[in-house]
Amino acid sequence: MSCAVMAAHLRCWCDYAWADAIRYGNCALRAYVCRMTLTIPFDNSYIRLPDTFYARQAPVPVRAPRMVAFNDELAQLLRITPGEVEEMTQAFAGNTVPDGAQPLAQLYSGHQFGNYNPQLGDGRAVLLGETVGTDGIRRDIQLKGSGPTPFSRQGDGRAWLGPVLREYVVSEAMHALGIPTTRALAAVETGEIVLREGPMPGAVLTRVAQSHLRVGTFQVFAARGQLDNLRRLTDYAIERHYPQAVGPMGLLRVVRDAQARLIAQWMSVGFIHGVMNTDNCSIAGETIDYGPCAFMDSYHPNTVYSSIDRMGRYAYSNQPEIAVWNLAQLATALIQQVEDKEAAVEEATEIVHAMPELMQAHWLERFRAKIGLVTQEEGDLQMISDLLTRMAQNGADFTNTFRALGTDRARDQFTDPAAFDQWAEGWQARLQREEVPAEVMKAANPAFIPRNHRIEQMIQAAVQGEYAPFHRLNDVFSQPYADQPGAADLMRPPTQDEVVHATFCGT
Repeated sequence: MSCAVMAAHLRCWCDYAWADAIRYGNCALRAYVCRMTLTIPFDNSYIRLPDTFYARQAPVPVRAPRMVAFNDELAQLLRITPGEVEEMTQAFAGNTVPDGAQPLAQLYSGHQFGNYNPQLGDGRAVLLGETVGTDGIRRDIQLKGSGPTPFSRQGDGRAWLGPVLREYVVSEAMHALGIPTTRALAAVETGEIVLREGPMPGAVLTRVAQSHLRVGTFQVFAARGQLDNLRRLTDYAIERHYPQAVGPMGLLRVVRDAQARLIAQWMSVGFIHGVMNTDNCSIAGETIDYGPCAFMDSYHPNTVYSSIDRMGRYAYSNQPEIAVWNLAQLATALIQQVEDKEAAVEEATEIVHAMPELMQAHWLERFRAKIGLVTQEEGDLQMISDLLTRMAQNGADFTNTFRALGTDRARDQFTDPAAFDQWAEGWQARLQREEVPAEVMKAANPAFIPRNHRIEQMIQAAVQGEYAPFHRLNDVFSQPYADQPGAADLMRPPTQDEVVHATFCGT
């Protein structure tokens, strides 16, 4: 729907009132908005678990909220009926609690950079409740940055504008890339100051996820020896996400499969999560918690952006290994509830040990497509690895190199174009045995990713009250595989003075 049609649609709803400019879907509108009531069809299940799983916690109101963005397409999926702008602003800022919501903060623990923390939990987020979408999938609606909870550990429970806008843009871009992810429903300025490195404008993100169950959710009950709670959680996770799974080891197996696919997808677009702690590892197989995340520009397997990852634990190339490590922590927790421990350990070991090979199979499938291959041949892994090695040695841009394959522009990404030419000779011979390599490559290689320097420029503009870059990024990244000549500047790698060397989590 075009912006003009959307504006006309809003004007003809019913008894309308003039509203300030609002970002509605992909349209920046100053239009009449119908006097409707925000309706969210909550169908909450997590709150029916024992109260040891969470703390009931209402969001803490903010002083002067202002709507920055509202995701109409996602709202429709969730079967949400939008209301007046002011009503929605108050609700998604946490100043009012929508009818049917039962706000709570979830309990979990987790390994952070390999060290176990016995209690974490939602320290700055409140789960309003759940809806069952038009696609039949149950999803959480969570306010992030909504104030302190019993799990805040002396934190302020707030978020500043930068990380909120980063998560909004990057999570929606990941969705458009076809990668399982949490999504962004709304972003609201709070009109308050948050103290981080200095005074920052505050904001609240409304995040949507198939659930917020994490490896750490299982770990906390296993570590406490609360086996009844662990069994309840296991049954709940199976019923909600994987009804085909049978028992704890069945759950472990399907979580492994989902995570293996997810990690291969991350690797195929040069995505670096940045903080793959077990409390940031989703049971649903979605990308969650966009803190110090980033996409690579020049390819190098040891790339790290997270300011807190000083030892490179979560470097790009380490992500598959860490995914296996995280799965092993889930296995350790799940085993606690099984009576026959010896048999459970044997089965869990087999499940976890099979993960590297499974990830490599998914990785090969995705990278074959990136170089135009659909069929499988014995030398494919070596061919792909050789290209990546040459890219690392020649400072080639990850996204632009793959997007340009099949054109003369690919060799221009290399400091020594001859290095590409030497590889391309064997590749071209291999392509002769494929039918439609150009179409395969275009569908596998995005033209647009959220480059770090563009995200930082967008944040700096927003801090000054200028949101045009934020809206533009959302528009362009909603079609990452399409040729968009008017957005060619967003394909450009950073200049030397634009390079972002470190990203931050914002807490």
